[in-house]
Amino acid sequence: MENKEFNYTYRAPTEAERREIADIRKQYSAPADTENKLERLRRLDNRVRSLSTAIPLVVGVLGCLIFGLGLTLILQWGQMAFGIVVSAMGVLAMLPAYPLYRAVLRYTKNKYGPEILQLSQELLGESDEA
Repeated sequence: MENKEFNYTYRAPTEAERREIADIRKQYSAPADTENKLERLRRLDNRVRSLSTAIPLVVGVLGCLIFGLGLTLILQWGQMAFGIVVSAMGVLAMLPAYPLYRAVLRYTKNKYGPEILQLSQELLGESDEA
């Protein structure tokens, strides 16, 4: 005789699981064009700020590391002339960090500024009408 028993266990998703499922579903079902204006404004503003900070930060850190290498050459390995040259190269690499920050900030503001201003005008116009 065969065992013809059927077992089925059902477990409903919890509220946290439902929210996670809905978030994942929304990513695949909604087209990218339906992005909220405020979310787009925040994303553009974040892009302007982060890009203008990240690039000069990398340049400054690399310059600082080169400067540190020069100091190491002088203090640990006793190579005074070569260490001074490497340290000077590090200082020269660090110097343009702030002007680079200002240039990148100016560039990104010019690039994204009109769209940011348009979105903020639309958002403020919508809030005034309400």
